[in-house]
Amino acid sequence: MTRTLVITGGHGVLGRAVVEAACADGLSVAVIDHARGPAVPAGALEVGGVDLTDPAAATAAIKAVADRFGRIDALLNIAGGFVWQTADDPEPAWDRMFALNVKTALNASRAALPWLKRSDEGRIVNVGANAALKSAAGMGAYAASKAGVHRLTESLAEELKDTSVTVNAVLPSILDTPQNRADMPDADPSKWVQPADLARVMLFLASPGSRAVTGALVPVTGRV
Repeated sequence: MTRTLVITGGHGVLGRAVVEAACADGLSVAVIDHARGPAVPAGALEVGGVDLTDPAAATAAIKAVADRFGRIDALLNIAGGFVWQTADDPEPAWDRMFALNVKTALNASRAALPWLKRSDEGRIVNVGANAALKSAAGMGAYAASKAGVHRLTESLAEELKDTSVTVNAVLPSILDTPQNRADMPDADPSKWVQPADLARVMLFLASPGSRAVTGALVPVTGRV
């Protein structure tokens, strides 16, 4: 039986890389995103316009996937956001970062768990951040929210040890994206993490071959 992967934030740069790699591997793929982006590959399912900060919306989106494929074997929580902001900013983004990075992962995971537990090899793969291990100026809100993703990953892994479901997170440094190149024109992007490379690590953690790994925070930092 073909495994079914749910990829939240599937229209972003990393999300598209994961979708392409998963489809190339012959997996069944569902993309859940707030925005509608480029057409998904043939055979994949797109569930657009979904606000994953809303538990009911997350549940409805996951149900749409299960109705289409009849199963869910892995959830890759890529949906999220980033802001560089000092603590004295008059419009603090802490609540927004928590909502976009932690609540989306929590709501999608809770909605998918009944299906993941039915799989012989259920998987949750979250996207944390290497920057959350030691924050820097202007990174407080983002790093704190990603630290929340790390703790969510660890706690869910402990809670699910009596099931087949594993929960892990990747901790990238700087992704090589058009936006990051524009924001850091003097940097050397050859040292950054390629989205396709991070996608391969995530797909390994989403595979049956990763059954012995759970609760791990896996650094994927390139040469940064």
